[in-house]
Amino acid sequence: MMLTERINAHLRELSEADRCIWRYIEGNRTAASRASIHELARACAVSSASVVRFAQKLGFDGFGEMKAIMRMESSESAMPAHDVRAALGSFYDQTWRELMRRDYTGASRLIREAHRVFAYASGYVQTNVMQEMKRLFVYDNIFIYEIAGREEFYSVYQAAGPDDLFIFVSLSGESERVVEFAEKLNLKGVPILSITQMWHNALASRSTENLYVTPAEFGLPENEARLQFKSMLAYFLLLEIWYVNYRLYVQEREE
Repeated sequence: MMLTERINAHLRELSEADRCIWRYIEGNRTAASRASIHELARACAVSSASVVRFAQKLGFDGFGEMKAIMRMESSESAMPAHDVRAALGSFYDQTWRELMRRDYTGASRLIREAHRVFAYASGYVQTNVMQEMKRLFVYDNIFIYEIAGREEFYSVYQAAGPDDLFIFVSLSGESERVVEFAEKLNLKGVPILSITQMWHNALASRSTENLYVTPAEFGLPENEARLQFKSMLAYFLLLEIWYVNYRLYVQEREE
C-alpha cells in the first residue's frame, strides 16, 4: 500500500501533529525521503517521537520502514524530462506495473455483493471513465445506474441502504458535491468506492474502498490554446485490470 493510501485510510486517527508531518512530506517528497528522523522532526517542528508515532499509526513498524517506502515511491516517480516520448513510455510502463501490484479484493467484493450499484462522475473525463466501467461490468449482469446530479442523488439516497454501493469518479476527490454526497452516505452506512488521483483527498478518506491512479502531464510543444497534455490512460487501464481481477475473484469463490 502506498503512503498516500495509508494516509487516506487512517486520516481520522491522525492528530494535528501527524497532519503537520504529512503536509511537509506531501510537499517535499524528495527531501523527506532523504531526511533522518531528527531532520524530519525539525522540519515539521515536532519531536522525533511524534514522527515514530505517525509512522506507526500508518501501519509501519517505525520510521525506517516508512522512509524505505518514501524512497521507493520517489525513485519510481522519477521520469526523464528531456525526451517527451521517453517520459511517456516510462509513464506507461510504471503505471501498468503499479496497477498490476494492487489488491482489488475489497473493490471486487463490494461490487459483487451490492444489491444495486450507482455511480456519479464529477466531470467530462470522469464521465467517460464511468461509461467504460458500465460497459465492462454489464457482461456480468452488473448494471451500474448513473446519477446525473444533486436532485437525482437525493431521490436515490432516500431509499439507499448498506446493501447498495455508490461509486464516485473524481480527479481530485475534493469536489464540493462529491464530498457532500459521500458525507450523506456515511451517515446511512452506505458503502462507497472512490476512483481518484493518488493523493490525500477528502473523498478517499470518506470511502469504504479506494482505487487510485496517477495521471501525468507532459511538456509537448504549445498549441494555440496553450493547453498542457495530460495522459488519462491510467484511469482506463485501472478499470480493465480491476475487471480482470474481479472475474478471477468471482471464479475463486465459485470453485
